[in-house]
Amino acid sequence: MEPGLKRTNTLTVTERDCASQVGSGLLPVLATPVMAALMERTAAESVEPYLEEGMTTVGTRLELEHLAADPVGVTVTCESVLTEIDRRRLTFEITVRDGEEVVGRCRHDRFIVSKERFMEKAKEKAGRLKG
Repeated sequence: MEPGLKRTNTLTVTERDCASQVGSGLLPVLATPVMAALMERTAAESVEPYLEEGMTTVGTRLELEHLAADPVGVTVTCESVLTEIDRRRLTFEITVRDGEEVVGRCRHDRFIVSKERFMEKAKEKAGRLKG
């Protein structure tokens, strides 16, 4: 895995992807949380093949700008570029475009973690909070 690694995913906006359906607004356009999930998924999928067995990445930061609206039926393309590797921290620059313009961009950090250890800590926390 090296800086410059890219991945592209597309999404055709459906009713379930709209702000009016996910609770982030009232209009039937691509919701910011859905765009954020597309960005995170694209970045995560780009590095997954390069990780050791039992490892994954988790998102820790997302500095996102949602610049334009896309209604139902429009297809957007998300491209992530791995720009920096600092031990376990991976930094990405991500852009979402429709056929006309950039509709979103972000800087995103993910950390490489052990799946088992991460879930053990989450379960321990759940036990403390439930008790």
